[in-house]
Amino acid sequence: MAINDPEHREEEEAAAEDEDTGAQVAPIVRLEAVEVINGEEDEDAILDLKSKLYRFDKDGNQWKERGAGTVKLLKHKETGKVRLVMRQSKTLKICANHLVLPTTSVQEHAGNDKSCVWHAADFSDGELKDELFCIRFGSVDNCKKFMETVEEVAESQHPEKEENKDASDAAGLLENLTVKDKTEEEGKEVKEASADAPKKEEKEPEKAAESEDKKKEESSPASST
Repeated sequence: MAINDPEHREEEEAAAEDEDTGAQVAPIVRLEAVEVINGEEDEDAILDLKSKLYRFDKDGNQWKERGAGTVKLLKHKETGKVRLVMRQSKTLKICANHLVLPTTSVQEHAGNDKSCVWHAADFSDGELKDELFCIRFGSVDNCKKFMETVEEVAESQHPEKEENKDASDAAGLLENLTVKDKTEEEGKEVKEASADAPKKEEKEPEKAAESEDKKKEESSPASST
């Protein structure tokens, strides 16, 4: 009979297991949210793009993949320095980590307008290494955006510009101090002038009284004799 069919019995059991009874089952273990510190808390991302990174292997004379993930340009909130950081999308392992210096130069990869190359003193492996990187993006626009942003950052990190900025800030500060001193000096002069004014007014009645006394003495009988 069909009721004794093993396949039919398994289907009924599976249906019974899948039936929602509406019962609330509490989790055995409660997991609390843990704050993950990645070292980027004091930095602001000025660029964030998905890409694939390659490193040139000098020994094997070939390009080797470092990982696919997100490349970022992070600007420090206090120092203003910018570093390039890239992590693998799944493992979050760092595959590039170096500062963008005034000497950093990015060039388009020959034969591929979605890729570009650059040299850097990289610290992703825990020690400084001179690396030649190649990065490939999903579109030509993203590649151009990356190159333009890196070039702008490198230009802004030039020491002469930093010195000029410091000099301008110092000049502005001196100008503010000069204006402040001048204002205080003018205020002091006005205060002194206003303080002297009542004294002059007080002296004038005294002179008038002396003149009146002198006239009385001259017109008195004693003076005529």
